[in-house]
Amino acid sequence: MKAASRKGFTLIEILIVVIILGILAAIVIPQFTNASDDARKSSTASQLQTLRSAVELYKLQHGDSYPTSGGSVTGTWDWNLLLGTSLSYDSKTVGPYMQQTPMNPLAGRSVMGTSASATNGWYIQADGRIFGVDKAGAALTY
Repeated sequence: MKAASRKGFTLIEILIVVIILGILAAIVIPQFTNASDDARKSSTASQLQTLRSAVELYKLQHGDSYPTSGGSVTGTWDWNLLLGTSLSYDSKTVGPYMQQTPMNPLAGRSVMGTSASATNGWYIQADGRIFGVDKAGAALTY
């Protein structure tokens, strides 16, 4: 008489499959994390370029004045000057330059300051160059 054949997987076979799946997951998951960080960096660079363009157009139409209180680079930043309409230096209605206040995806903030810090999302240097800030408050180089 033949012994009844048993169908199914042994415990060893199941453990080997689980170990292989664990190794594959350990390889793949960090790549998704890096892709998410790369997407945030790319979005920040895009927001920064849009912001720089809007400020340059504002300056062009307002006689080299910045969108700040008093128009100087060191004045208090006023997003409303970029988001609304205003009169240009030759008394024409211009703007808006942006649809909404740009949020820095890496820092999670939209505050414009005059230095890189953990409270700012963006900062403008005394020479007028605009940069982004990461969560720790470090300046972004793009």
